[in-house]
Amino acid sequence: MMNSCDSLIPKIGVVTDIRIDTPDVKTFRVVTPDGKKAFEHEPGQCAMLSIPGVGEAMFSITSSPTNTEYMEFSIKKCGCVTEWLHSMEVGQQITIRGPYGRPFPVETELKGKNLLFIAGGIGLAPLRSVINYCRDKRENYGSLQVIYGSRSKDDLCDYQEILDDWLKDDKMEVDLTIDREQEGWDGHVGFVPNYVKELAPTTDKTVLVCGPPIMIKFTLAGLKELGFTEQQVYTTMELRMKCGVGKCGRCNIGNKYVCKDGPVFRFDELDSLPDEY
Repeated sequence: MMNSCDSLIPKIGVVTDIRIDTPDVKTFRVVTPDGKKAFEHEPGQCAMLSIPGVGEAMFSITSSPTNTEYMEFSIKKCGCVTEWLHSMEVGQQITIRGPYGRPFPVETELKGKNLLFIAGGIGLAPLRSVINYCRDKRENYGSLQVIYGSRSKDDLCDYQEILDDWLKDDKMEVDLTIDREQEGWDGHVGFVPNYVKELAPTTDKTVLVCGPPIMIKFTLAGLKELGFTEQQVYTTMELRMKCGVGKCGRCNIGNKYVCKDGPVFRFDELDSLPDEY
């Protein structure tokens, strides 16, 4: 998807709410100084957040486009820019530009399909916008199933929303797992790829998967064992994006630029997975 010139011009963003999701993930709610969304986006697209004098980084927009009041970003503390963001307080300003990247094809290839979302750790963040978009436009999709796992109960992103909204939604199925036994957890224990094979979803679903590289690798292998093809499986690779407009070359995967050709890819579109996979 091509970016218009507007997406290159930073807008001022005000952080109006900061939610602590896990020990190292916070969700930031951002609006313009006049209290509006900075721009419209599609599920799976990203924005560049910048702190003048500190740096900038690309993040998935984790709120659904159907949310007309604000945008949210769930950000894991893992570097200079994210450390600074995690030290912010409500009311502080950043700059924001976007949207960037090819979104999930919610109005084309995914429309009318049964959808299976598979996430590991912070990988739920990029899928949250698609999941909530599909929930808000429920009549356009078949069955919705979410399989989500993390290291521990405390590392499950958006856990309160999962409890309050997703698990109470009788029009979707949610299966949670954590890597190891934990006091106070009576749900499933085990790694996501194994849990997927255990649940054995039927192959009449289109799959959207996001998580750590090793989890994606084994999940894809498990899906193939179950009879899924690469044409049925989408992923997002926004973590590899740097400039967002195809100029720096940092996000190359073979002959693809993640920022211009992705970050959303169907697996058969990739000649090979990046080295870390």
